[in-house]
Amino acid sequence: MAATDADPEQSYIEHPLLAEGFLEDRRYQTELVETALDDHTLVCLPTGLGKTTVSLRVTAERLRDDVGAKSLLLAPTKPLVEQHATFYREALQIPDDEIVVFTGDVRPDDRAELWSSGRVVIATPQVVENDLVGGRIDLRDVVHATFDECHRASGDYAYVYIAERYHADAADPLVTGMSASPGGDEEEILTVCANLGVRDVAVMTEDDADVADYTHDTEVEWERIDLPEEVLEIRDSLNDVITERLEALKELGVTRSTQPDMSQKDLNRMRGKLRELIDNDQSEGYEGMSLHAEVMKLRRAVELVETQSVESVRRYFERQQNAARSSGASKASQRLVSEPRVKEAIRRAESFDGLHPKFRRVRMLLAETLGIEGGERVIVFTESRDTAEALTEFLGNHFDARRFVGQGDKEGSDGMTQTEQGEVLDAFKAGAFEVLVSTSVAEEGLDVPEVDLVCFFEPVPTAIRSVQRKGRTGRQAEGRVVVLMAEDTRDEAFFWISRRREQEMEEELRSLQSLADGFADELDGQGTLDEYADGDAPVSGTAGGASGEGTDSEETDASGDGYAGAAGGQVGLTDFDDGSADDESDDATAGDESAGSEGTVARADPPTEDEHVEVVVDQRELESTIARDLSKRGHVETRLETLAVGDYVVSDRVALERKSVADFLDTLLGGERDLFEQARDLVRHYDRPVLLLEGGDLYGERNVHPNAIRGALASLAVDYGISVLRTEDEDDTADMLDVLAGREQLTRDREVSVHGEKGAKTLVEQQEYVVSSIADVGPVTARALLAHFGSVEAVMTAGEETLMEADGVGEVTAERVREVVGSDYQP
Repeated sequence: MAATDADPEQSYIEHPLLAEGFLEDRRYQTELVETALDDHTLVCLPTGLGKTTVSLRVTAERLRDDVGAKSLLLAPTKPLVEQHATFYREALQIPDDEIVVFTGDVRPDDRAELWSSGRVVIATPQVVENDLVGGRIDLRDVVHATFDECHRASGDYAYVYIAERYHADAADPLVTGMSASPGGDEEEILTVCANLGVRDVAVMTEDDADVADYTHDTEVEWERIDLPEEVLEIRDSLNDVITERLEALKELGVTRSTQPDMSQKDLNRMRGKLRELIDNDQSEGYEGMSLHAEVMKLRRAVELVETQSVESVRRYFERQQNAARSSGASKASQRLVSEPRVKEAIRRAESFDGLHPKFRRVRMLLAETLGIEGGERVIVFTESRDTAEALTEFLGNHFDARRFVGQGDKEGSDGMTQTEQGEVLDAFKAGAFEVLVSTSVAEEGLDVPEVDLVCFFEPVPTAIRSVQRKGRTGRQAEGRVVVLMAEDTRDEAFFWISRRREQEMEEELRSLQSLADGFADELDGQGTLDEYADGDAPVSGTAGGASGEGTDSEETDASGDGYAGAAGGQVGLTDFDDGSADDESDDATAGDESAGSEGTVARADPPTEDEHVEVVVDQRELESTIARDLSKRGHVETRLETLAVGDYVVSDRVALERKSVADFLDTLLGGERDLFEQARDLVRHYDRPVLLLEGGDLYGERNVHPNAIRGALASLAVDYGISVLRTEDEDDTADMLDVLAGREQLTRDREVSVHGEKGAKTLVEQQEYVVSSIADVGPVTARALLAHFGSVEAVMTAGEETLMEADGVGEVTAERVREVVGSDYQP
């Protein structure tokens, strides 16, 4: 039997950095702490049994004797970050102002200051990723990094990049990954471990003796719900339209099936075939894509009416009707709401005055739990925010119920602020109300208090989410989980998928536990940590044609840092004499320090430890891997800015616009922004502008006549004086930027300026320059401010509330303008 607060034998953790009498001493947690202190470890523990406590104890020990050390805890959502911060401030004997929070709500400049003063940083991964790429923070002194809900560490998720940087940059790194459900199979778990640089896995299940003392059986019940005839008629009308649209798609040869319940995988495959038609310039592809979009909208409506509520589908169609009436509405939206059978379904939904049977069943379950059985708290989970709102309103007539939804506002549905979310959870913990109706926001890791019942309004097909949710009950007493399943609907398919995946996960965790002792060998075999062992980040790709292949020279530079030698008979940068290419009669280069009879040769050696180059990156380029790649190179410093011109800046005279081949061709076909408008901006601000044309088959990617492409390239080079450089992919682009930055900053000794070196700006350009130079403003907002106020002087003298009257100017920007303009100059 687990000890209680009244138990005289209750013992607590004693540690100089932990609050006295705060953390219960649990043997299984101590075992996990000891393992996690010994090496980079993935800690797997069922939800509610103290994964965060394990990480906190590791942090306390790592910070114990090092006043200059830092700890970093990453969590995927803002509510989780705030919750962890509250727990750490209660548990750690560290001043509250040294336990700092990093989210998108904190300004970048403020985060840099907080990083310097904080000992424990609790953050969302996207913010830390941006700050690392932008050079605002340094991981050198971080002695413990925790990745909460670490099963997310795959693909391009920020955890992967941060872990790589941490192993490379930290003087004494230690990683702890935490998850109740690290993956659906062994391969997924190994991928997570490899991406985090984990060498050990510590698994505790509820079957372990020490853990069993703190858990109770959780009964999972699946209840079948029969749908009324009126609901089935709405569903059938919509399915008839789906079948008709699929028949049209079948005629295009992109599908064989016309069944309205076809799998999402088949629908995705169909979309791929339609994309191929479009790429081959077949107009049928565009027609098919519109039909496909209509099918997806209709399937969502069917899912809502079957598994959620008639009210949710009514609200859904209301939004579709509004979208169809808006400017720029898609043909799919317009055709959808004008279809007679859809109109009839909408009419039926609006006239339906009954309740979806799931609503009644939820009410009965709550009456049983809170009334007859004397329970205190219940959570009802639903996938739809509309259903959450309708359920809260319905249950509120019988119980004290409140909703818990995400932060983003949607049409017809207000989100909750972070403060509101915190207040609702605090009130639920304190027993201020008894029913929490939540969307997926409360699934992952939130410390939702002990509940007597968790009710799923619909099955959850993803094992991870299901495990997360069911972890909310059964921690202090026997709990109950009920899953409602509408018969003969998608619910049934999700039921079988969920059952299968959960069984697979349980088997994997048991298997993982039995293999844990030998897991280190398997992880080491992937070579991931060996790349980080000496603090060196792995290098992606090489540049300059000096990969070491096809040459006998041992001096060939294969470091991949972007600086190539001329060894082995290959052409290197030293073979290109900058001076020989300069025309002394050219005004653009007259007086250039490189122009002379002998010229200046480019560097052939990589930078020394004391030499660095800087690349300024436009914020919007973070969608690519280029900035992250550059930031991992020890000699490259990356800085994030909102650039008025170009995507990258490597000196006061060289800015680069990066375009994929597809983007380049789209601009020729009438894309969002004219290619030559961008060219004019580049040459207006920089002496040596460059267009980086990345990847693809330039003459085969689109159905554009080759001479049209050649004409555009010729115009860029001859009419605008823009150099066009080709790169194969993002890795090659990063290497090219590295080389260009080295030539400009180390060979030419030029400084980096995001505003370029050119003078002779027009009056309008100078006005935009002055206003856009204020941090957080940028060129677009500068134009909006000037258009609204009429002059630089009027912008600078406007009050904060007046500034917010301009388009696109919010409270943060207005505050920043007034801070810069109105503060005393203190050099």
